[in-house]
Amino acid sequence: MQLAAPSGLIGLVLFVVAMGVLALLAGGFWLTSRVKSSESARPRPEEQPKLPPEGAVHEIRENRDYQEVPKTPKGGRPLTPYELSNMDSKTSEDQKRPRWSSGSSGSFGGGGLGAH
Repeated sequence: MQLAAPSGLIGLVLFVVAMGVLALLAGGFWLTSRVKSSESARPRPEEQPKLPPEGAVHEIRENRDYQEVPKTPKGGRPLTPYELSNMDSKTSEDQKRPRWSSGSSGSFGGGGLGAH
């Protein structure tokens, strides 16, 4: 019994599989080029966004106070999320930033000793 008999059939199968892979790759390139040609053109340099005349917009840090959710009256039905309005916020009177307690690491599992 021969385990590796030379046969032209194995070579033919490998050739057909290789041609199939090449056909798939060529089809992928063709499809990509069709999609890319149907996209809109890139904007020209003069069409790019410009900074506003007053310059770049800067970050504003402030503490905000939010409206409280209305309390449910005794014996009443609680409001559903759909019945709540858009909860607006306003600038807080106290603009002092909250800080961690002294001696605390400031984060859970920070590795510090924490407040003792």
